[in-house]
Amino acid sequence: PVGAPSPPPSPLLGVSPPPADVGSLLSENARLSAENARLRESARLLGLQERTSAGRGAADLPRAGAVDGRAPARTGEHCATEARTTVMLRNVPNNYTRAMLLGMLDDEGFAGCYDFLYLPVDFNSGACLGYAFVNLVDPSFVERFWVTFDGYARWLLPSRKVCRVSWSGPHQGLEAHVARYRNSPVMHETVRDEFKPVLFSNGYRMAFPGPSKLPRAPRIRNRGDAGGRRQRAER
Repeated sequence: PVGAPSPPPSPLLGVSPPPADVGSLLSENARLSAENARLRESARLLGLQERTSAGRGAADLPRAGAVDGRAPARTGEHCATEARTTVMLRNVPNNYTRAMLLGMLDDEGFAGCYDFLYLPVDFNSGACLGYAFVNLVDPSFVERFWVTFDGYARWLLPSRKVCRVSWSGPHQGLEAHVARYRNSPVMHETVRDEFKPVLFSNGYRMAFPGPSKLPRAPRIRNRGDAGGRRQRAER
């Protein structure tokens, strides 16, 4: 009839009606954000796999039974990565500090992905010894870490060194490393903080558990070299 109100337009096919309230809208936004994050992570992992397949053999990647970076026997090599989360970075420039190494990890996308780091140093000179231990918070981060830093050379300071990654041994996991170092001489009060191992939770530094016995002070050993006598700290 003339003058009757027009019927409401039909909803578009396949389009959900808008949320009824602000709470529903926020919930939907959170769901979509989570889905987008999942899709971005899937795309990133796919890209890593493609680059890995193109530039490296599958045998070069770490596997659960590998020891010090050596590939295990093929039997069971595709099993889960067990509890292996601690890796060793080799060929770190000797003028690198702990802060530089932490910055490198974060800049390469691993902020919040590790909970332990230790860069051993010569207590006398302050120079690092060229290797570090990193414990990742979950085995799922190991492959991406390995691909990123095995062959890494984008150092903050000029250096020709090329980083290599291997499994840490014999200690594996956060608890094992806390137990290894909490009573170590490196935790003695006379040792500078930047020379000590550090713990993190969700990217924030945490206090290292106190010793269960009084750590002894580090001993300084003299070793001869071409330039004469030099001192190195016992770790």
